[in-house]
Amino acid sequence: MLAARRSFEGTVALKSMPRLCEALEQPEGECRYALEFDRGTLNVPYVEVRAQADLPLVCQRSLQRFLLPVNVVQRLALVASEEQEDALPEDYEALVLGAEGTIRPLDLIEDELILVLPVVPVDPDSEPVETSWPAPPDGGAGTDETATHENPFAVLASMKQGKQRDLP
Repeated sequence: MLAARRSFEGTVALKSMPRLCEALEQPEGECRYALEFDRGTLNVPYVEVRAQADLPLVCQRSLQRFLLPVNVVQRLALVASEEQEDALPEDYEALVLGAEGTIRPLDLIEDELILVLPVVPVDPDSEPVETSWPAPPDGGAGTDETATHENPFAVLASMKQGKQRDLP
């Protein structure tokens, strides 16, 4: 594929990516993808992964389902070992092929979609949570429990002082 500078494109169902499905809410829909194999600067072999999908997530603000549109473009340098990874130019991400020298295109697409998932999904169209809190009913600052309780180490401090007085 690399020598022939091959490229592939198509669609894949979101439900066919089990690791991605763990983070999705009812994984319906599909992902459009394109894979392009070539050599870049310094003759570095790479695969460029392009993926476009609307990922169904649950908004952590409203707890409602929403579609997060994602558009991924990632160039992965194809390397055989971690030593080769260290020698790559800074603008390349490495994909270590291993002993077989093969890749699974669906895994590449799935990995890139997983990497763009937000840690905390929030629908940009949801209403923001009110950030001001009402004043306590007594009109004061509330009760501060640390002010009403004695410091538990005060007893130890008094014991220490008492022992020092008993010593000659």
